[in-house]
Amino acid sequence: MTEAEVGAPAGSATGQPPQETLTPTSTVLRWALATSLLVGGVLVLALVLGEGSPQAVPLGLPDPGPFTGWALPVVKLLSDLVGLATVGLLLTAVFLLPAPKAGLTGLSLLALRGASWAAAGWAVLPLAGYVLTASDVFAVPVTQVFTPALLASFAFDTSTGQALLAQSVLAAAVAVWCRFALGAREAAVLLGLALATLVPPVLTGHSAASGSHHLAVVSLLVHVLAVSLWVGGLLGLAWVAWRGSRRLPAGVTRFSPLAAWCLAIVAVSGVVNVVVRLGEPSALVTSQYGALVLGKVVALLALGALGWRHRRRTVAQCVAVCTTADATATVARSLRLAFARLAAGELTIMAATVALGVALSRTPTPVGDLAALDPAVDLIGRSLPPAPTWWRLVASLSPDGLGLVVVGLGAALYAQGLRVLRRRGDRWPVGRSVAWFTGLVVLAWATIGGLGLYSHVLFSAHMVSHMVLSMVVPAFLVLGAPVTLALRTLPGARVPGEQGPRQLLLAVLHSRLSRVLTFPLVALGLFVGSLYALYFTPLFGLLMGSHLGHAAMELHFLAVGSLFFHVLIGIDPSPRRTVPLVGFAVLLLAFALHAFFAVALMAESSVLGRDYYQLLDRPYRTDLLADQYLGAQISWAMGEIPLTIAMAAIFVQWWRGERREHARQRRNEQRHAQTGQTDGGPGQSGHSERPDACGEDPLDEHERYNAYLRRLAEHDASSPHR
Repeated sequence: MTEAEVGAPAGSATGQPPQETLTPTSTVLRWALATSLLVGGVLVLALVLGEGSPQAVPLGLPDPGPFTGWALPVVKLLSDLVGLATVGLLLTAVFLLPAPKAGLTGLSLLALRGASWAAAGWAVLPLAGYVLTASDVFAVPVTQVFTPALLASFAFDTSTGQALLAQSVLAAAVAVWCRFALGAREAAVLLGLALATLVPPVLTGHSAASGSHHLAVVSLLVHVLAVSLWVGGLLGLAWVAWRGSRRLPAGVTRFSPLAAWCLAIVAVSGVVNVVVRLGEPSALVTSQYGALVLGKVVALLALGALGWRHRRRTVAQCVAVCTTADATATVARSLRLAFARLAAGELTIMAATVALGVALSRTPTPVGDLAALDPAVDLIGRSLPPAPTWWRLVASLSPDGLGLVVVGLGAALYAQGLRVLRRRGDRWPVGRSVAWFTGLVVLAWATIGGLGLYSHVLFSAHMVSHMVLSMVVPAFLVLGAPVTLALRTLPGARVPGEQGPRQLLLAVLHSRLSRVLTFPLVALGLFVGSLYALYFTPLFGLLMGSHLGHAAMELHFLAVGSLFFHVLIGIDPSPRRTVPLVGFAVLLLAFALHAFFAVALMAESSVLGRDYYQLLDRPYRTDLLADQYLGAQISWAMGEIPLTIAMAAIFVQWWRGERREHARQRRNEQRHAQTGQTDGGPGQSGHSERPDACGEDPLDEHERYNAYLRRLAEHDASSPHR
């Protein structure tokens, strides 16, 4: 493919009107109609089998009516499908279609505008779902919902109503912004916003009421995001094939590894979510919910088989077309037709699987709401653990959704980066890999291990977890250089000027926000200042009382700690580099502020998060203030150790930097001496001001000036007319 073909609109290398589409519109409409009938039938059958369809209500009890019972899942299905289309078109515009400019043109721009229309429908459907859900929750017909008091009550008093309104607002923002966005970077931000639009409904429903509901919510969230990228990306590529674009092979080769990752994530997250909701393996074959799950498993296996066929045939052909400059139009058209047929079958199965998911959301789970049986489940997601011992703190396991995601994805992505480097023949320092995986092991202990378990129960354990997540883990992760590894392994630009994943990451690293965050005082303020804002305000009790709040605290600790240590000892690229003297000064200030925080916490006479711990009503360590004092002592004792290690790391980096600088100066002096011996005359320097072939640094300005003066002196000494 030539660069002109890549950058032109569909079917045209010169900007002429697009060529005729690959298949007639009537064929596409027939496929859409057949798929709609199949998906509708799957939805109805699954609702009936799972008892999610409208049921007969005893006389005298309130009933929303059959219209609400059937219309609500249909609207939910349409909303999900339109959301997938929005994500898919944005993914296609940003990452899948190669664009030779930072601004989107041709088919990429058409995909962005199509995403705007899809997002507009996505903004409307949650509003219809809001009305129908209010009818279902309050058990009144739809005609009686349209009263200000009832609609306001549903918005202010229920998390479901708030989630639907939030989704509608976010989708509307995507629709409006898509009309004005023209660049790849803007479209990438829009893709992130579209993915965020999927989040609010996930935080309510079955997952929020199941046992281990934090694990259920996080696993479902990861599941939904992976499905949206997988299904949406395939839908976008099918649209590209139907448009007859020559850029389809490049898009397919870029999408193939993403689809493989999404398939693996969907499978793993689905298994975790099912285990949480089923409670025991026998429920898989003894409950209606388990029967629908088996249906999704069969669909996933079928999709995996089709994906394997894609990788063995279609992707290989696409790679051949991309690497063959003289590929004929007949070969390209045959490839697009083969891809379109296989993609149509996959999309049909995917849409039916989405319908099964909608039916599952209305099917009672075997586990039910355990919070009614054990109040501790509502607070920490599981029954209250026994009194802590050293062995339980070290060896206990408590599956935590956030910890599993961060540790699992962190290990898998880093390992994939190492695999790419090894396959390419590049070397990677072993110490960096050891540091990264050591950090992940410690992170696992602080989230899904014994420390993570008791951090929900004891303030003292929470403080240890906080110190580990904000000071110990970030130091190891930063020394693992994950950004450098990503820059060396992420796909780059396929054509000159394209904003590929590597270019987008570089743009983030050099953005104005990055320059602000990496300013040492800003990093210090976020690292230490957030301690005072969290623990000396009602914010701590508010966050501890919510599973999402506790996860937000863990993410915050990890993020601000990683930023702080990146600024001080990081080896990844950064828009600014902290000199050792400034690093020492910032660390000394951090020492003082952290010590003052620990002393202030020890002097605190009121219990932080009292309501939370009283509701927990643990039978051990019942003196809340004494446990809080112990946590403050731990903070004071542990806080100095990581900062001391960081200071040692700064000293080592400074010492190595000085050695490298001295070595560079010696090399420059040697080159300078050789230059002085080989000068042939006044106009010959014997040294290029650019770096030599070995990549050595050129002479600095001062040395070049001295060399110039020496050449003049030698010229005067050898001149017969002096």
